[in-house]
Amino acid sequence: MSLLSVKDLGVQFATNDGSVSAVNGVSFELNRGETLGIVGESGSGKSQTVLALMGLLAKNGKTQGEALFDGQDLLTMSAQQLNKIRGNRVAMIFQDPMTSLNPYLTVERQMTEVLELHKGMSRRNAKKRSIELLDAVKIPEAARRVMMYPHEFSGGMRQRVMIAMALLCEPELLIADEPTTALDVTVQAQIIALLKDLQRDFGTGIVMITHDLGVVAGLCEKVLVMYGGRVMEQGNANDIFYHATHPYTVGLLGALPRLDHDDTESLISIPGNPPNMAHMPPGCPFSERCIHAIERCHRDLPLLLPVSAGGVLRACHKQVEEIKQGAAHV
Repeated sequence: MSLLSVKDLGVQFATNDGSVSAVNGVSFELNRGETLGIVGESGSGKSQTVLALMGLLAKNGKTQGEALFDGQDLLTMSAQQLNKIRGNRVAMIFQDPMTSLNPYLTVERQMTEVLELHKGMSRRNAKKRSIELLDAVKIPEAARRVMMYPHEFSGGMRQRVMIAMALLCEPELLIADEPTTALDVTVQAQIIALLKDLQRDFGTGIVMITHDLGVVAGLCEKVLVMYGGRVMEQGNANDIFYHATHPYTVGLLGALPRLDHDDTESLISIPGNPPNMAHMPPGCPFSERCIHAIERCHRDLPLLLPVSAGGVLRACHKQVEEIKQGAAHV
């Protein structure tokens, strides 16, 4: 049985302008010890997907579909049931460490509280374990700094504290929303190595949300490419990175700097802007920006269908061969 099985997940928000669908029909499976990377531009629905799983949507949000964690539906659990799981069996590294830590409590109190609540540890043992985790995420003088307040840490240090807090209970499922955004390249590599060690030792499943496709390539077995609240392409990491066929995925990969390109080559940019989620086009959400779009793309929503024996799914009306030929001439 999968550790996490999401089927037809939808997220809607009630606004003054009517209902806005932020996530539409997202489905995926995650096994123990696997990593799923969810990529896409800002506003594509990545964060709302995982916030729905954690029961952390805004008050005007509602969900539909199914999200089975170890056989239990996260979307139908009460707040009390979720509180027993969150921070213990399921943990999340939030995107913004500036607002995710309580400014009134020391780092020590915020970390030990988790272990006291979920693991029944004494304050002394919980503090010792907290210092070990701060050491693991490369915070210098951890035994002294654990007694400091969040405002006494830099942004990068606060992000490391958030990562340490998420790993305290050795969760079965770890959701990481842009976990390395505020960190330099060296520390990013250290954090990725730490996540790999966690997987190896405890079989942790990881859902990684990121704009950095390099992070996805180094850590993830599966990739989900989202745009306009929908899945555009889905499959294993090798197929997505080396044999991408959806125009949006091709555009994202083309915008990456590459060491094997000379200095005279320009990066590919995707023209236009992401769609207004309150007024989505009737057809493919990417149609207004797609260089391959045909009349049908503006009219009919494409289904997510298999395109190869390797299990890659793609939502596009154009033939794979046409897109490959177009990409070769960009």
